[in-house]
Amino acid sequence: MSPVELRKISKQDYGLVRHIQIDGEQAMFAGTVQQAFETFEESVDFHAIFNGSQAVVFFKIDRSFGTNNGFANDGELGLRAFKVDNAEQGQGYGVAATRALLSYLPQHYPDALSVVLTVNLANPVAYACYRKAGFIDTGDLFTGGLAGPQHILRMVLK
Repeated sequence: MSPVELRKISKQDYGLVRHIQIDGEQAMFAGTVQQAFETFEESVDFHAIFNGSQAVVFFKIDRSFGTNNGFANDGELGLRAFKVDNAEQGQGYGVAATRALLSYLPQHYPDALSVVLTVNLANPVAYACYRKAGFIDTGDLFTGGLAGPQHILRMVLK
């Protein structure tokens, strides 16, 4: 696997990531790229991970995650809708991209001290990916999700 490049993208960049597909069960947890682009969220930024010119991962960073979720701290970023394209799964992009967040996020969000996410208990592959990349399980569960209880994971950025 070649080195990955993380880039912030805009709503106008849909064509760069629209090919990213995930299977039905994963879409239940993370939604689709199309859903992300169709939903207006003022405090959410889009990002993609590229292998050369091809986007292989899409994710959202929610700048208001701490304000909107009782389990997160004020000012804490939220990692949401992280999806590795079906054709690229199993090649290490998920772990490589998630590890790269440690240096990438402070460049774009210099005031953020940490990033938090939730991952469904029924999604052990994603849980393992985030843990390998350095996210720490808080030991708490978020039970307000539509798809069932979720682990709360956090990565300190500073």
